[in-house]
Amino acid sequence: MLEKTTRVNYLFDFYQELLTPKQQNYMEMYYLEDYSLGEISELFHVSRQAVYDNIKRTEAMLETYEKKLHLYSKFEQRAALIRQMEKVITDEPLLEMIKKLKELD
Repeated sequence: MLEKTTRVNYLFDFYQELLTPKQQNYMEMYYLEDYSLGEISELFHVSRQAVYDNIKRTEAMLETYEKKLHLYSKFEQRAALIRQMEKVITDEPLLEMIKKLKELD
């Protein structure tokens, strides 16, 4: 479950601007602020099922965006390469450049 939550959080970070404000609110409250479905439904005056359905549809949309754009997978690949580089490079100026690369993500 933690792996799924982490993945959804990353996908949300990358693709949230492609979502409607309502989808952004529900996802932020549920995944980032740890609100329950019931708490969200009370705040928005909708059924718990409506919130659940919206979140599930939004998760599917995020996965669709990732399949098409690959932003998260490229991020993971860059991060893995940077970790490998850090292990073998001892030159201080190069290490400083790697640090700046990491800060870009």
